Amino acid sequence: MPSYDDLHFSPPAPVARVTLRNPGTGTEVSDVSLLIDSGADVTLLPRSAVEAIGLTASPGDDCEVMGFDGNKALAPVVILEMVFLGRNFRGRFLLVEEDLGVLGRNVLNQLSLLLDGPRRHWSEPRP
Repeated sequence: MPSYDDLHFSPPAPVARVTLRNPGTGTEVSDVSLLIDSGADVTLLPRSAVEAIGLTASPGDDCEVMGFDGNKALAPVVILEMVFLGRNFRGRFLLVEEDLGVLGRNVLNQLSLLLDGPRRHWSEPRP
């Protein structure tokens, strides 16, 4: 069951496990942890997970990002497939140097999720 992470976050936060796939070779890495963050515009992926499937960012293909503290930085861009909840999301994703990435609104806005904080789990409601 999808759960909240109380080891890395206080208070506990919802974390998704996704699969990343290299569209050219089909190489995959599973169980990549991403914080579910409806305040993030874009999805940020751990560089180490992306490199594990044989992808690197193209030099000079960076995107300017701004954190909640107002600081700006350049994030490398990579094109890949991300599998989450049985759906494929193909496109441009940004890389971060952290072990835990961020699942942002570019993906979340295509889904319906129920966050159950008191029970510390989340789910995808089914009709």
